[in-house]
Amino acid sequence: MPISDSKADAIMAEKLKSGDLTSYNALVDAYYVNLCTYAYTLTQDYGIAEDIVQNVFADIWMKRRNINSKLSLKHYLYRSVYNSFIDQYRKNKPIVYLEKKYFEAIDLVVEDDRGDFSELIKLIEKEINNLPPKCKRIFLLNKKDGLTHTEISEYLKISIKTVEGHINRAFKRLQEKLGKQSATLLFLLFGFENIVYGNAHFPGDSSKA
Repeated sequence: MPISDSKADAIMAEKLKSGDLTSYNALVDAYYVNLCTYAYTLTQDYGIAEDIVQNVFADIWMKRRNINSKLSLKHYLYRSVYNSFIDQYRKNKPIVYLEKKYFEAIDLVVEDDRGDFSELIKLIEKEINNLPPKCKRIFLLNKKDGLTHTEISEYLKISIKTVEGHINRAFKRLQEKLGKQSATLLFLLFGFENIVYGNAHFPGDSSKA
């Protein structure tokens, strides 16, 4: 009979508390890459993302005797990365409403136990690649390259209304394929600035971000 995740976490936690370096290294190997990917979706800076993750693992080792064996190690790690980022972010500037909404959306992915960010990003890229060619090009110019609707209109020599139509059509199709978390998943690929300030719509939100 396979060991449940909760029981495996409890066993791992007890080994960590006893100072088992092999278990610690196994924990790092299992989560390091995905945690760095997650941290990058928050920071948009690879160096800072890696620093946060390294500090989280260092903190776990230093405070290993205080680990609660009843908690999910996976959720604990993601929550620690999230909290570390928020602590750093607050030192630099206040969290405005839209940024708070973004952080909460990203946090939902962790709460829903969808921590394999590499697979999520592959899923998003696949659905974007399935968009009609012109729709895909305009969508990526806006969300990936950061061009405004006006800039795309001038670049492609088409009307702003046509640009908006293609972007709205792309979002509608992606939401059909990716579900209600489409905006959250797009955050993972393109980051906060291009989605929120690129006029993306949150599912169920009629206002422009």
